[in-house]
Amino acid sequence: MDEAWDLEFVSRFLDYLLSLGQEFLQDWGSNDTRVAIFKILLAWLLVSVLAIHLAWRVYGSTVNNLYYRQGMGGQNGGTPDCASHFPIWESSSTESLKTHRE
Repeated sequence: MDEAWDLEFVSRFLDYLLSLGQEFLQDWGSNDTRVAIFKILLAWLLVSVLAIHLAWRVYGSTVNNLYYRQGMGGQNGGTPDCASHFPIWESSSTESLKTHRE
């Protein structure tokens, strides 16, 4: 029973997508303003994704190092959950320092 309902749902969804695509193609052929706006927005999207990719390639390791600092502290060697009033050399803790790889 559920399989028939799922098949009907998928069929209706595909019909909806097909009719939406046909309507889009009709508008595409008849309205130059929408075509121009669509092309501009698509180009803007592609340039933005490319810029994000290039920026991550250049600055990704720097950003990663900001969140995975080594030294004393909380999870992944980052900053502790609460502020410490004692420098590391005055700490009475016998716990060893965590590193990023732990």
